[in-house]
Amino acid sequence: MRRVRYESTGGPLFLEEAPLPVPGPGELLVRTEAIGVTLPVVRKVTEAAEPIPLGGEIAGEVAAVGHGVTRFRAGERVTGLCFGHGYADFAVLQEGVASPVPDSASAVDAVALVRSGLVALGALDAARPEPGEAALITAAASGVGHLAVQLARARGAGRVVGAVSDPVKGDFVRALGADKVITYDRLDRPGWGDPVDYVLDAVGGELLTPAVAALVPGGRLVAYSSGGGTIQAYDLLVGAKSVIGFQMARIARGRPELYERWRQELWRLFAEGALKPAVHGEFALTDTAEAHQAIESRSNLGKVVLRP
Repeated sequence: MRRVRYESTGGPLFLEEAPLPVPGPGELLVRTEAIGVTLPVVRKVTEAAEPIPLGGEIAGEVAAVGHGVTRFRAGERVTGLCFGHGYADFAVLQEGVASPVPDSASAVDAVALVRSGLVALGALDAARPEPGEAALITAAASGVGHLAVQLARARGAGRVVGAVSDPVKGDFVRALGADKVITYDRLDRPGWGDPVDYVLDAVGGELLTPAVAALVPGGRLVAYSSGGGTIQAYDLLVGAKSVIGFQMARIARGRPELYERWRQELWRLFAEGALKPAVHGEFALTDTAEAHQAIESRSNLGKVVLRP
């Protein structure tokens, strides 16, 4: 089988022939049909001290199951997060993080919806939103952000503001249900808009300070970015504001019942037409570098997907 690998920080990425994986206890071997590209994986390629397996969201057909697997059989369609080599023709998926794909959804739909949707829904839940509250969502055109905009609206947000890196993304984000779209350079200027009750932040870094400033007294910022950054304690104290860190891996490994409940809610909203994943582009495994560039340049509108 083919898989994508790299040998030093920053790449280059290349295709190699590799042995077919053997699923261990509690694991599924999946013939991949769609693979999601995420910013954390792109950053690991460019920043990690040592090369790592390129994992991430996958969707496809179960080819074989390991000992003890009870929920899935060969031939069934699944999606989930691969912790090993996911950029490949075949990948191993742990049963506990696998989700069945309904007949009404394609493999691309599943990759665009489930993992990114779980992050978006989990971050939204962490913000403890109340009906009618105002939300600010950064990276609003990204794979996670474009779903977060729709989910905030579906959960009863009174006003949704999308923050983006480039004004050309404005029409796309407004079509998702955002009432207003701003660029990051406007967020720290007076008059950008009324304060918001909560922020879902996927950017981090220098954007954290203006994002906290955008909150009403008592507002909440949920940080789920791998971009780092710092916040001054005084900025929180003066407005009784709070910052909450959210990591999907902790939920997937430690709260399987919550993970499953969120998955079911995503598929329900998808079936009802209230949640529509958008795909920026589909790339062949041979074009993985181009797919990474679309993420790195922040040019994507929705999800970037690899197709073996």
